[in-house]
Amino acid sequence: MATEATFTVPSDQFPLGTIFEQLPDVTVELERIIPAQDVVIPYFWVRGTVIDDVEDAFTSHPGVEDIRLVDSVADEYLLRVEWALEYSGVLSTLVETEIPLIKAIGTNQQWTFDVRGDSRSDLADFQERCQEREIPITLTEIHALTPVETVTEEALTETQQEALVLAYQRGYFESPREVTMEEIGDELGISQQAVASRLRRGIKRILGSTLSETGQLHR
Repeated sequence: MATEATFTVPSDQFPLGTIFEQLPDVTVELERIIPAQDVVIPYFWVRGTVIDDVEDAFTSHPGVEDIRLVDSVADEYLLRVEWALEYSGVLSTLVETEIPLIKAIGTNQQWTFDVRGDSRSDLADFQERCQEREIPITLTEIHALTPVETVTEEALTETQQEALVLAYQRGYFESPREVTMEEIGDELGISQQAVASRLRRGIKRILGSTLSETGQLHR
């Protein structure tokens, strides 16, 4: 059964952790990452600081090839990173074991990672490889996905899930809204109409699968 786990590593044990040496109060959040053929979606946010050149806040680290600023809003910065996957660390181990990284948040205390495996044995294999490489991970939580969680995610296409996650993270569903469809479209590289279609169809699928699973939908 698909299983999710949460683990932590010290802040300096992940390539982006070098930022905390200069900016100890910031929070770093990686966008949803799905390892595939040694390719990792390379976007992350730096939040909680106002700085003229955020790129210079990252000192040299063997796990990073290059970092550049993509966009900034107030005290939030979106950056693109080119990883050095030959560096033996958490990311390269996730790629090798094909464990998707759902979420990663870093502070000057630690990094917290949420990952998912097809089974507990997949997660155990990842943990064992980290131990072999002396990567100091600490497993803090593990649980099997419920049928509703699994069915809901399977109901969504990848593009619908991407749009819904981004809209939620940026505050589109807040009242008042904190972001527009046009702004979401700019970030995804699609039109406002395409964003509206993905959100509408995605929400419809989530409602349909959830209500069907709970026996409340009858056609």
